[in-house]
Amino acid sequence: MTVDTLKNRKPLTPPKHTHKVLLHSCCAPCSGEVMEAMTASGIEYAIFFYNPNIHPREEYEIRKEENIRYAREHNIEFIDADYDVDNWFERVQGLEYEPERGLRCTVCFDMRFERTALYAHEHGFDTFTSSLGISRWKDMQQINDSGIRAASRYDDLTYWTYNWRRQGGAQRMLDISKRENFYQQEYCGCIYSLRDTNRRRRERGRGPIEIGVKFYGINDKDDFV
Repeated sequence: MTVDTLKNRKPLTPPKHTHKVLLHSCCAPCSGEVMEAMTASGIEYAIFFYNPNIHPREEYEIRKEENIRYAREHNIEFIDADYDVDNWFERVQGLEYEPERGLRCTVCFDMRFERTALYAHEHGFDTFTSSLGISRWKDMQQINDSGIRAASRYDDLTYWTYNWRRQGGAQRMLDISKRENFYQQEYCGCIYSLRDTNRRRRERGRGPIEIGVKFYGINDKDDFV
């Protein structure tokens, strides 16, 4: 993040009494703009990476390492949580054929935010938020509802429902991704999303997704952000 990339931004106003924010990050492309927005506003924050929904493991590791790289470049604390994939599969059992933005996604968000909220509560964070909502593929209300539910378990915790797409945030997310040559994932993350995305690609005469080959600014076509 350079001075030029951070200037001329309207300062963010976090929830009242916020001292430190825990940012649940799903990936570097989605969190890059959120990170730059909070840095420009002088907000103290750390990144919490808890995404046991991402499959296969190769895809998970690529997304995580991209996020770690960007955080380290800018001296932002990165908390690497467990990849408890068995727990995730247990939570979504019976929801394998739910559509995107359906009940399976709600259960997935709840699981990830519950762990984020617990960490925030136990480690002195009074506010948490997520980069998930910046993606045009996500339902903002669905995400916020999950965040609010998770935060409500603790009297000292607030979920910040800010719409990170606002005021050009969605476009800056793409610009930052291209500037940083972030890895470009082509599906939401879970094995069922991969299955459904590959099915749609077959219907359009395209080959299956190849993991680890596409990067923004190099061979990007905005297939999924």
